[in-house]
Amino acid sequence: MIEAVKKCVAGLDVHKKTVMCTILTERRGGDLKKATREFSTFRDDLNRLAKLLYTSEVELAVMESTGIYWRCVYEEIEEMGIPCYVVNARHIKNVPGRKSDVSDSEWLAELARCGLLRPSFVPPKDFREIRMLTRYRKKVIGMLGSEKNRIHKILESAGIKLGAVVSDIDGVSAREMIAAIIEESHTSEQIAHMARGRLKSKEADLVKSLQGRLSDRHRFLLKKIQKHIQWLENHISEIDRQVEKAMIPYKEQWQLLQTIPGVDKTSAAMLLAEIGVNMDCFGNKDRLSSWAGMCPGNNQSAGKKKVVAQGTATNLSNQCCVK
Repeated sequence: MIEAVKKCVAGLDVHKKTVMCTILTERRGGDLKKATREFSTFRDDLNRLAKLLYTSEVELAVMESTGIYWRCVYEEIEEMGIPCYVVNARHIKNVPGRKSDVSDSEWLAELARCGLLRPSFVPPKDFREIRMLTRYRKKVIGMLGSEKNRIHKILESAGIKLGAVVSDIDGVSAREMIAAIIEESHTSEQIAHMARGRLKSKEADLVKSLQGRLSDRHRFLLKKIQKHIQWLENHISEIDRQVEKAMIPYKEQWQLLQTIPGVDKTSAAMLLAEIGVNMDCFGNKDRLSSWAGMCPGNNQSAGKKKVVAQGTATNLSNQCCVK
């Protein structure tokens, strides 16, 4: 028999609309008291759940990392000052057979009571909110890249081979040329003359590349995409300002990260948002590197090492971290 390490624990099976809570309490005689209740995920109900855990003197609450649904539950319990684990779903898989929300919450409580669960890395609330900014910024950057690629595709479909001559279709010279192409205000020779720097030596090729057939529909789409690109760039600048403002309390760590070659202020902020400032939660530098996906994977069985696909990594987010 596995000896219990906690006298009172709670297992929470979290869903989009409901939370099933099972509280296991060990009495003086060694008997186990089990109480199961269901709560909705509305804020008032979650507050009642947190108060119930507090009044029941729960030593530890445990829940699965189910999408984003665990976050509001975690915050309510966190504010009540109750220790809470968010654990990886792989580590709490129940034996095959009957499955229900009640049995899942009971199983979580049983594992927590025996100390068989490893907590995931959940950064402090401030960093969780900064993460929302940095990860949204990443999404907007992706949208921006897609729109720039779309401009290239439209020009190619019209027979304009600017991308074959210009190394960067998003460069200063290329942007000016594309704007002139859309407006129909210049000849091919005049547009080619807008080249700057080393691109000036390619004016003859530029003139040839601009000999396409741009229809009104092509121009309409190009104008819309250009406006959208400008809006996205302004959008990213606004997000950057918010991120920089959020870095003020962590100025020392933020500036220290910027001393790493290739890490600018934006990259440093994104790093801090992901790993926080307290490295003790990772245990050691190897675990941090593994969690960040910066070390190779390891797949060994029966004394033989199997080939790991290139680019994979042993990510401790599957073992000790919630991203």
